[in-house]
Amino acid sequence: MKYQLPTREIELNTDYDIIVLGGGPAGCAAAISAAREGKKTLLIESSGMLGGMATKGLVPAWTPYTDGERIIYGGISKEVFLENKNQMECVPEDRLDWVSIDYEHLKTVYDRRVREAGADILFHTLFCAVEMTDSRNVDKIIVANKSGLSAYKAKVYVDCTGDADLYAFAGGEYHFGDDETHDVQPATLCFVISGVNEEEYDKYPWLYGGNSESLIHEIIADPEFDIPDNHLCVSFIGPSTIGFNAGHIWNVDNTDPKSVTNGILRGRQLAREYFVALKKYMPKAFENAYLVETAPTVGVRESRRIIGDYTFTVEDYLARRSFADEIARNNYFIDIHKSAKENEEMEGHSDNRYEHYKKGESHGVPYRILCPKAFDNMLVAGRTVSTDRITQGSLRIMPCCLCEGEAAGMAAAFACEDDNINIHNVDTQRLRKRLIELGAYLPKQSSDTF
Repeated sequence: MKYQLPTREIELNTDYDIIVLGGGPAGCAAAISAAREGKKTLLIESSGMLGGMATKGLVPAWTPYTDGERIIYGGISKEVFLENKNQMECVPEDRLDWVSIDYEHLKTVYDRRVREAGADILFHTLFCAVEMTDSRNVDKIIVANKSGLSAYKAKVYVDCTGDADLYAFAGGEYHFGDDETHDVQPATLCFVISGVNEEEYDKYPWLYGGNSESLIHEIIADPEFDIPDNHLCVSFIGPSTIGFNAGHIWNVDNTDPKSVTNGILRGRQLAREYFVALKKYMPKAFENAYLVETAPTVGVRESRRIIGDYTFTVEDYLARRSFADEIARNNYFIDIHKSAKENEEMEGHSDNRYEHYKKGESHGVPYRILCPKAFDNMLVAGRTVSTDRITQGSLRIMPCCLCEGEAAGMAAAFACEDDNINIHNVDTQRLRKRLIELGAYLPKQSSDTF
């Protein structure tokens, strides 16, 4: 059944050059970058906090920031990471890989940096519709919040929604998970347990699911608990306090509200199962512990992927390819969490069919994967950029998303300078030069670029 909305007038805001949708790592970096380039910028976020999975998702640790020799995720990404890391007493000064996250501090880091750059923030505001000037250009977006419906018009839009919502609502064609089955990687609802006896905790085997001695294997075999697999990553995020990235929730479609609801319900059940199980199997460590919090947002690893001017592929990854228009470097391994069927057939929580990079190795991230082929005044940054499904498992990480966001925000600012706005015509050598000036790691290129 369909319903025709009645025609009515709503408020229209035309104050901004650039509007960024989504306040996760990519969105924050895009807003900071665009505003630093002098453009009037608005960052719209559906929740009440910035930071995405690192804050409202309670992901307990950053993925590695180095290639084994140096930090490779530079610019805003490096700034945010180091500011959060350097105030955490539980993190060794020289540690740069798998560093724990202080959620509350990181919220204020993003708040301050976005505002100091000069961008405006609009919380608790949901993007819900788009109007087009023509088939290639977004004219206005419609949002909903406590003021009701309102419209915003800008010159350039940056989609950092995590699901390419603006791109999809504008009619862009996309891939969704596996091209044949449309299966997506399982989701996870992270949680925090505090009151842990650290001295006793250290006497037990490493809890990590990939450790063959971990007690998680006994817990899975225990019929008292409904824990489906050994996905279990833990980080001390403060005194006696552990952040858990644990438990797989299959078949969560982040574009389907009912599916997301079911995923959150299952995630909260799983967190309680883990908590009770740890009290049983590690009693001296968890005797006085308590479950502090489950994340308000389910951690979704995969949904839509746009079709860009270029699609980054596993061949690019394996070749450690450099690109003439690269705006960042990446070296994270291909981390594909298995489907329910694959989980029954194979041990472990991630797909290790693809080789990990050696010390000092990385690949380039081309600007073209941020550029939707179908649109001229829209950029996309974050886990929905133009990749094949395999390499999305590498490029989806927060350090890389921050770098993509910075480049997208800067490119949007450059595109605004022309009367005929076209993100495909941005001078990528100028973009690279400016990124390097602001601290991006973009090593000198040889003639062998793609």
